[in-house]
Formats: sequence, structure tokens, C-alpha cells
Amino acid sequence: MALIDLSKKEVHCKVVYYGPGRCGKTTNLLYIYQAMDDSDRGKMLTIDTKGDRTLFFDLLPLNLGKISGLDIRIQLYTVPGQVMYEATRKLVLKGVDGLVYVADPLLVRRERNIEGLDDLRRNLDAHGLDMAKIPLVLQYNKRDLVDTPVPTLSIEELENDLNAELQTEYFEAVATTGIGVFETLKEITKKTVRYVAEKHLLTKV
Repeated sequence: MALIDLSKKEVHCKVVYYGPGRCGKTTNLLYIYQAMDDSDRGKMLTIDTKGDRTLFFDLLPLNLGKISGLDIRIQLYTVPGQVMYEATRKLVLKGVDGLVYVADPLLVRRERNIEGLDDLRRNLDAHGLDMAKIPLVLQYNKRDLVDTPVPTLSIEELENDLNAELQTEYFEAVATTGIGVFETLKEITKKTVRYVAEKHLLTKV
């Protein structure tokens, strides 16, 4: 749930990047952080998880102008994808306003993509949130691997596995080089701000 501070005339929206381990969630945030001017970003907080390069979580506030006279700030988080960190993923999802689900294209990680989406649904349910109603976009990352000998999933296979029921927007990406990163961010930001404005601001301002 967005944090609305009328004394400071600010509203803070929380967007979480979710997905299986090593799918590129943190790479997305690092690219965004490095590409933005200092005046448009906050300090990034990172805590390493033991035994993996996936981060515990990231917090990256972005200033996005005003709605109804309030400054809009988006806080971006990632969650650890490994099974052992389910409690952490659930905790980070508390108060979420928008979601990016990042999928891995490797054929050997097909089941992890599906299991990760099921994990997201369960953890949202635990917070009383409906995945069909909360802003969500999909990102099919690492598309550069399609041109390598490594077996990968096609867009059609990813859509069938992950988006048949959701029917939401998806973006192809190569987060290491920035392809699709800001397109994904722009879409989830637009959906999240609209969602927060309709659900919270219009009744409070």
C-alpha cells in the first residue's frame, strides 16, 4: 500500500522485481541506477545473500513528478529468488503497489519460472492481495542467449507458461546492456501510479 505523507506532500509507491534466482532482477536495478542522474535517484541499499550473487533487496527511490499536488516517488526492490529465502520474499512484498516478474530464458530453468510465479501468487495471497488486480508486467530477460548454442525458451513458450492467464504486458530484455530495461520500468511505473492514484489519492487529496 502506498505511503502517503500529506505533511511532506509526497506519495511513495513500492515496486518489486520478482523471479527465480539469477534471472536478472538485480541487474535491472543496477542498470537503472547507473543510467540515471544523481538528482533523479536515491541511495541504493544492497545486502548480499550468502552463497549467491542475488541480493537480499535493493531500495532505489525514483522521483517522478507530481499527481494531485503530491510528489511521486517510486521505490524499487528486488527479492532473492532462491527457495530458502521464501520468508524474505514474503516480507519484501508487504505493501507492494506494482510488480515486475523477470523470467529466465534457459530451457533448464523453465520449471523455476513457473514455480516462481506460483510462489509470487501464494505470497501475495498471504498479504490479502490478488495477483489479477495488482499492477504487473512480465520481462523476458537474457534474450541475447537465443543466438547461442544454449537451449532457450521461445517467446511463445514463455507466454504459454507465464502469461496465458495473466494476459499482461511483456517486454523482451537484455538487462546487462539495458535493452528493454527502461521500457519495462516505464510500463510498470505508469500502471502503478495510475493504480495508486485511483485507489488512494483520489479519496485522500
